[in-house]
Amino acid sequence: MRRAFSLIELMIVIMIIGVVYTLAITKLKSVGDAQITPNFLHLKEYLLEIGKGAKEVTFICLDDCSSCTIYGDGERLKEVESWFDDSVRRYYYDVLAGAMLVKERVFFNEEGVQESVCFSFSVARSGISDQVIVLYKDRAYDYTSYFDTTKVYNSLSESIDEKQNLMQEVQ
Repeated sequence: MRRAFSLIELMIVIMIIGVVYTLAITKLKSVGDAQITPNFLHLKEYLLEIGKGAKEVTFICLDDCSSCTIYGDGERLKEVESWFDDSVRRYYYDVLAGAMLVKERVFFNEEGVQESVCFSFSVARSGISDQVIVLYKDRAYDYTSYFDTTKVYNSLSESIDEKQNLMQEVQ
């Protein structure tokens, strides 16, 4: 009468468990990596995910906006292929003047040479980002709210009208 497993049977069971565990962990990791894709609607969330632990995460695209770099607290974190071109514009909202075009910040590369910035966007660990409206291909992405998600409008004027309506409600 047989009462125990043989060594070969135990090794086969351990090997099967190891293969299943490896496949499960690999699948879970790939699902976690693909949750947030870089685009204007989810740019804030994407940067916060990439720059976990950093006080400030900055997204900078140079020259013609064909490729971009993500910096966390001034250190290069990741290179990203751009999903937009150099027609993108950033505006800030002034209560008296309306939408004002943002002049891009000065950027110096690792060699200390100043480069032309096509687009930049920063977000702090707290979730507070540059208070701008990004205009790209007849869509206006509003990042001016501290706590709400990014709002999308069909035009810059539509987003400005919404801000003016909000100001009138407050008064």
